[in-house]
Amino acid sequence: MEPLDLDLEEAELELPTDPTTMLNVGPAHPAMHGTVRCVMELSGENIEQVDVQVGYLHRGFEKMCERGTWSQVFPYVDRCNYVSPMLNNVGFALACEKMLGIEVPERCQYYRVILGELARMSDHLTCVGAMAMELGAFTPFLWFVRAREMIWDLMEEETGARLTHSFGRVGGMAHPPTKAFKELARATSDHVVKVVKEGEQLLLGNRIFLDRLDKVGIISAEDAISLGWTGPCLRASGVPYDVRKAHPYMVYDRFDFDVPVGATGDCYDRFIVRVEELKQSARIIEQALEQMPDDGPINADDPRVVLPPKEEVYNSIEGTIQHFKIVMEGLKIPAGEVYSYTEGGNGELGFYLVSDGSGTPYRVRIRPPCFLVTSGLERVITGEMIADVVPCFGSLNMIGGECDR
Repeated sequence: MEPLDLDLEEAELELPTDPTTMLNVGPAHPAMHGTVRCVMELSGENIEQVDVQVGYLHRGFEKMCERGTWSQVFPYVDRCNYVSPMLNNVGFALACEKMLGIEVPERCQYYRVILGELARMSDHLTCVGAMAMELGAFTPFLWFVRAREMIWDLMEEETGARLTHSFGRVGGMAHPPTKAFKELARATSDHVVKVVKEGEQLLLGNRIFLDRLDKVGIISAEDAISLGWTGPCLRASGVPYDVRKAHPYMVYDRFDFDVPVGATGDCYDRFIVRVEELKQSARIIEQALEQMPDDGPINADDPRVVLPPKEEVYNSIEGTIQHFKIVMEGLKIPAGEVYSYTEGGNGELGFYLVSDGSGTPYRVRIRPPCFLVTSGLERVITGEMIADVVPCFGSLNMIGGECDR
């Protein structure tokens, strides 16, 4: 076969002027935490468009809650935000108590606040530590996680479980504080603050770390509000909304603490806001330990709701019957509906509950704060470079169980 005689100068070749490449990141990518998939359209290393897909960890949380009694929901809420499960326990208990129209004793409220703020510290330590690790700073991650281990040691001492506690109860808590609770809580909080300061010295003077976060993934206050953001991500954009301040619950109105806010709304602000909130949680814990009564009931005085002591269950027919009815039939929460919200680790954690008067929830719906935050990932990384996906995603603190629930 003879070769074709082509005049390349006269040939008209239509070459694309701006070729794009499709790149799939996740859900198995380690920086995507195994539950989020990003299909990105790239021009060189710049992200032109991105399709963020969630739902790979979907477990049917809300429907599972509707198949048991009200008390059996607590193990499920533990597994939403499994980095700060105590905040979920308290949030769900407050929603049920709102429907019942009861208020737990003052000592219980302080106990819940202290355990909840320790859980918030655990959440923030995990986030800032993971952000540092994913950018190559492995030592700060180990330090932050070691501090988190101290919090989990305390949680294990109080609840019997390190991670998923199932310690909350409608009308109170499973057990009163241990004898050494105040001493352990104060020592743990002080150590966490010390570790945070050491981590700041390591990271905030590191030019590589700062360059990867500063002016990257900017979200304005208007955009953050339109996306439904709450929590540290919203406050990093300059909006000082914190449920503990705006709509105080339990005894939060008795504490003096600040709401850290950012100015730019970038990854750096989201990192710093969480670091500062760790210090504010320590302030709240210190005040709560000072104000918390040393004695007094931990559960509400309501036999319709609170399980009787084991001694009564084993030694009296009244205690046996009361225990049996609560466990087997479930709490009889009056028919109606309620929305109750608290400040979770990632923002406003809301529970919308509907009761038909039986011992089983008719409807359970959760407002998971990081689902709304993750829905803004597309807007955060569009226009950035592919290397910026890791710090941007890490700064949002997506928790798979809560996001996909």
